[in-house]
Amino acid sequence: MSIFNFTSHTHRIALAVLIMLSGYLPSAQAERVKDLVNVAGVRENQLVGYGLVVGLSGTGDQTSQAPFTIQSIRNMLTGFGVRVPDNVNPQLKNVAAVTVHASLPAFAKPGQTIDVTVSSIGNAASLRGGSLLMAPMMGADGQVYAVAQGSLLVGGLGVSGADGSRVTVNIPSAGRIPNGAIVERAAPSMMSSNGEIMLNLKKSDFTTARRLAEEINSKFGAGTASAMDSATVKVQGPSNPDRSVTFISMLESLEITPAEAGARVVVNSRTGTIVIGGNVRVLPAAVSHGSLTVSISEDVEISQPGAFSRGGQTVAAQQSEIEVQESGSRMFLLDAGVTLEDIVKAINNVGASPSDLVAILEALDQAGALRAELLVI
Repeated sequence: MSIFNFTSHTHRIALAVLIMLSGYLPSAQAERVKDLVNVAGVRENQLVGYGLVVGLSGTGDQTSQAPFTIQSIRNMLTGFGVRVPDNVNPQLKNVAAVTVHASLPAFAKPGQTIDVTVSSIGNAASLRGGSLLMAPMMGADGQVYAVAQGSLLVGGLGVSGADGSRVTVNIPSAGRIPNGAIVERAAPSMMSSNGEIMLNLKKSDFTTARRLAEEINSKFGAGTASAMDSATVKVQGPSNPDRSVTFISMLESLEITPAEAGARVVVNSRTGTIVIGGNVRVLPAAVSHGSLTVSISEDVEISQPGAFSRGGQTVAAQQSEIEVQESGSRMFLLDAGVTLEDIVKAINNVGASPSDLVAILEALDQAGALRAELLVI
């Protein structure tokens, strides 16, 4: 696999290095089943909650623009027996309304703690120095699974001056609370109770699914596993739950050789990175790639009247010069079934930059000569 970047000033050196690397692509190696599959039903669950962060140093919500913050404060104080008159509108600067979210690990038990992330939903300038008050966190079913509370760790910093100038480092309106939530309810287990285990491949592939089923059958006996499709292998394990943990542990420790990835060329349009898989091939094609440069320069010329003229005026006149240059392009030939090394070497020989490589690959794809999937992300 090879990587190109548009912004490299040493692309010729980089391409030369890629030629050497492409000649030493490692062959497929055995990998642990644990790294290739997920056990169906063993998953995290997303939790979200709403709360208040207090104790801020004047960087909280502007309550006139965030009325829900005042409403939350009124509701909280009412629960403590404090009633704020309806005609009183507190203008607080040390409170911020926030959302709290976290992931509940599989098999998390009540009493265990999890990390939470706190993010401002109002116009608070910074959450630095604040503390989150008790905030229930719910799952998608509306049930409360954890309760979060604690002091925030904020990596960002925001400083403003009286003249309106402001300096912000990172994001001060979000922070984390390590072990900030206590699990109150265990998520329901989705694992089968009859000993049937579904192994879902992280990257679906028919060959890998077949090899996984064959390896399991060779270790635990014929008929133990069967490939359902390109992403799922069904395994019949022990019906006794006490033995299921040991059986799954044995499955995860198995090693198989996954199938080689499909031929792909991935282009990141934002960063200008190109990744070419080692299985990319091309059909016979002739490529000619040149560049056209248009230069426009603007000059101002001053025209003045003669020394003894009357009524003359000085006039500024715009002068534009347009120059068009087309660099000479060289054609190179790609034979049938050439490898990544051949592609890189041919493009390097004509002095094409990585940015030119994108145009060449797109043209080869449109011409039907690129035997690979071209993905732009």
